Order: sequence, then C-alpha cells, then structure tokens
Amino acid sequence: MDTENLKIQIKTFFGLEPILAEEIKKLGGKNVEIKNRAVNCEGDLGFLYKINYSARTALKILIPVLEFKAFNQHQFYDKLFKVEWEKFMDVDQSFAIDSTVNSETFKHSQFVTLKMKDAIVDYFQDNYKRRPDVDAKRPDIKFHLHIDRELVTISLDSSGDPLFKRGYRKEQGEAPINEVLASGMLQLAGWDGKGNFLDPMCGSGTLLIEAAMIALDLPAQIFRHRFAFQNWSNYDADLFTKIKEFRVNRVKEFTGKIVGYDIDTRMLNAARTNIEAAEMEDIIEVRKQDFFESTKELFPLLMVFNPPYDERIAINDEDFYKKIGDTFKTHYPNTLAWLISSDLEAVKKIGLRPSRKIKLFNGKLETRFLQYEMYEGTKKLHKIENQ
Repeated sequence: MDTENLKIQIKTFFGLEPILAEEIKKLGGKNVEIKNRAVNCEGDLGFLYKINYSARTALKILIPVLEFKAFNQHQFYDKLFKVEWEKFMDVDQSFAIDSTVNSETFKHSQFVTLKMKDAIVDYFQDNYKRRPDVDAKRPDIKFHLHIDRELVTISLDSSGDPLFKRGYRKEQGEAPINEVLASGMLQLAGWDGKGNFLDPMCGSGTLLIEAAMIALDLPAQIFRHRFAFQNWSNYDADLFTKIKEFRVNRVKEFTGKIVGYDIDTRMLNAARTNIEAAEMEDIIEVRKQDFFESTKELFPLLMVFNPPYDERIAINDEDFYKKIGDTFKTHYPNTLAWLISSDLEAVKKIGLRPSRKIKLFNGKLETRFLQYEMYEGTKKLHKIENQ
C-alpha cells in the first residue's frame, strides 16, 4: 500500500456531504470530491489518522485496495481467492466484512459476504495451512465490500466501529439523534462556538455535547480508544500520538453558554450522565424547563433542536407545533432557530415560513432541517410570514 498517496473514501449521511468536504479541506485533504453520501480525497497515512480522530461528520473512512468486475458468483470467488491477502492482514488476525450491494447479478449481500469470507479463509488455508478467525464484533481487520452492478470494490475500513460511536453516550432516550447527524446539523446551522446555544428539548444531550465539542474545537474522537488502522502492519504509533497531541493542544477557550431544557426528569438524568462522561459539566447546563413557558435569557442565541415527531415518540398534544411557533414569536425575538422533523404537515402549524429547508435523514426517516428567523417587531414578523 502506497502510504504517501492514499485514495480515501469517507462515508457520511445524505445532506452532510458539503459539510464533510469543508472539514476534510480544513484538515488538509487533497483532490476533495463530493459524492453521494461520501467524500473522496487523497492524503498520506498521517492524514488518515488525523481525519479518523478529528472529522465530525465522517461515519467511516475507507481505503479502496482492489477493484474488478465479476459477472457471476464463481468469478467473484475466483478473483478474490487469487488476492494476496497477507498484504492486508496476518493469518493470526481476526477479520470481518460489511457490505453494500446494488446489483441484479448479486442480489443478496449476506451471500456475497459469505463468499468473500470463504475466499479469504481458503486462501490462507491453501498457502499457510491455517485459517484466520472471523469476528463480527471486534475484528482486528475490517473489510468493506461494495458491489455496483458488476463492479466489485474491496476497501480496508480504517475506522472499525462507526465514527458516530464517540464514546461519551452512556444513556439514551427513546429517539436519540445520531452524533454525526447532530454535529452536521450544528454546522449547517452555522454554530462555531461564538455566542450562546440552546437546545430547548434536549433529551439525552447529544446536540449539547456536540455543540460543546465544536465550541472547544475538541477532536470528535477524543474519547475513543480503538481504531482499525491500529491493527495494520504499517501502523505508526508514534505518528498517531503526535497527531493526537497536536489536535488536543489546539483546544480553544469558550466564553458563551450551552444550555439544555427538558420536561422529562429521566431524560435530564440521562443527559447529565452523558455530559459527565464527556467531561463537560462546567460547559453545559441542563435544567427542567418547559420550552413553551420559557423566555429568552441568552444574547446572542442560536437554537437547534430535535422535537418529538409521531413516528418515534408519540405526541399527545395536537397543538404541539403551533405552541413551538407561538413560543418563537412571543418569547424569542432576534433569534435564529433550527429544528428537524419528519412530520412535514405538522411543521406547517408553526405558522412561520422557514427561511431555509434542508433534506436530511434521521435513521430511515426522511426529514427536513428548518431554519426560522425571529425578528423583533410585528412588521418584520409579518414580512417573514408572507414571503
């Protein structure tokens, strides 16, 4: 593997590709290209370590190592059996394969995953008279198999566990927002750690913690202890230690406030547990507060939240979204607010015209991430409503 000019593919969620591309450029990626749910770039081994450690909107970071065409399962197996697998792993290491398949020829991802596993195991058995173990939960080496029609791409997964597993989430609610999606939403909303931040329906606190990490410029994986690239034969432990030290030394001071409200004591306790795990007790304040009875306390203020929508948490109040709009208008003048929802009919009850709409997916749910600008004075408010 050429460690100076690695071709790198970074997976993300739909709608976050431009945010990820900007992150990668800032971290020093070359030839950055936006794809569907992914960003491609080039860099050296140190850069690969850096983006795994720092990129907030990356889900997994792949290094494509093999590409070929196969028109049936026998061709697929034969071509894989001929690969010199010791270039990528040792017979004593365990491995796992995850796969994405979009093909009329290969319809079942589990079947092709099994065939690839057989080819790797048979290769080692044939050449070394020993078989490596398959470990789906904690493999030493992780491969990613991608089939698009007849084109097969095999990549090394440098991350291992998906990068939304930051390591601070100890408790979760009924519908927690994914950490990568939360960070992407904050960056789409323009949060840069200047001013103050409010999540008025904070649940288990993911948006609050991600907001604090951005404000402090903490690396996204500061709490993570394990990456798949640490098991590669070319792993440079000294280089990775230097990269981590350099990133941690760039941590900024934050002078604003990050506040979360919720009406559910159980959720507030979960949020406090997660905030403590993220070592953010001095940065984030959470308290029991009904948003609909709250007034603006922080100036200037950015508000981002994930209100309940019926698919994930039942809403018993028909006027729920109307109350959000009323609270915006009467209690939060001169505020920029963003919310995410899959209930596109219900959000109309907010009674304000969103100034921006961004399509995102929360799990499998198609949602809209909506921006509302509240100005003081009825004239400006009337102008927004009639745009």
